[in-house]
Amino acid sequence: MSADSIEEAAGLIDPAFLRTPQFSDAALSRALGRDTVVKVETLNPLRSFKGRGADLYMRRLAAGQHVVCASAGNFGQAMAYAGQARSLPVTVFAAHDANPNKVARMRELGAEVVLAGGDFDAAKEAARTFAGTRPDYVFVEDGDEPLIAEGAGTIAVELAPLGLDALLVPVGNGALISGIGCWTKARSPRTRIIGVCAAGAPAMATSWRTGVPEATGPVSTMADGIAVRVPVPAAVDWMREVVDDVLLVDEEDILQALRLVRDTLGLLLEPSGAVAVAAALRHDLGPGSLGAVLTGGNFSPSLLDELAPDPSRARRPASPADVGPGAGPAHT
Repeated sequence: MSADSIEEAAGLIDPAFLRTPQFSDAALSRALGRDTVVKVETLNPLRSFKGRGADLYMRRLAAGQHVVCASAGNFGQAMAYAGQARSLPVTVFAAHDANPNKVARMRELGAEVVLAGGDFDAAKEAARTFAGTRPDYVFVEDGDEPLIAEGAGTIAVELAPLGLDALLVPVGNGALISGIGCWTKARSPRTRIIGVCAAGAPAMATSWRTGVPEATGPVSTMADGIAVRVPVPAAVDWMREVVDDVLLVDEEDILQALRLVRDTLGLLLEPSGAVAVAAALRHDLGPGSLGAVLTGGNFSPSLLDELAPDPSRARRPASPADVGPGAGPAHT
């Protein structure tokens, strides 16, 4: 993975996924207490950033290859979309409790979807085993394939003219932040790259801090897109080289961010798509301009109930467990 490869990717990827909106909204910036640019990765055929990496990866495959992957939903949609465009069959493994809207969409895009395991990581192991018994099948792991990270890294190329001081990036398997960090540290090293994990799924944050991939027990978060229990070793290594900090946000932070984005930008995000804003609400990130990547809008049917008005509107102070290295107290 390299900055040059990411720049090349920006000229190859399906234009449907490129040059997504990026702007500063006065109401959102006021609520966050600083000028904040949002990068909206929901206004494309897949409603997530995953199409960038999937398209780049699929265009390098030979005709006739059968692709197997695991997904909480967005990566599987992207692989199905790119596979359909190139007449490459795709099989996606997902957990039994995967978002039904995402499962339906993967099937609509032509993927065979197999429900296996109690969570995403169990589904991934099932996918790996399945592909390993079939010589003509190729297993691809999001967070382990450099092309997927390079495709996601094109987001950084588009944000570069804004000269941001810090950029908040959701962390699932780590491909997105690794690609963004790779390009940014090569071309704009002063920009801080800050990852965001759900407190109920802290495996990638813990692994980044220690440098050792450390699995956790069962995850517990509404942010299914970043609900990682077993870190990908390659992604942990990549992140250690290009990420400045990784912060945690809890469920109430995510709900507050979802409501704020709805009320200021008029966007309904999925929970994982809002964690960058949640981190800006929760943590003191220091002075300077800020960017937040809004990664997806494929929400579950129950999310609208979760977003019912919050009568308290009170912001809790951060607990020590919520604050990563280098983070300060919550805004008040």
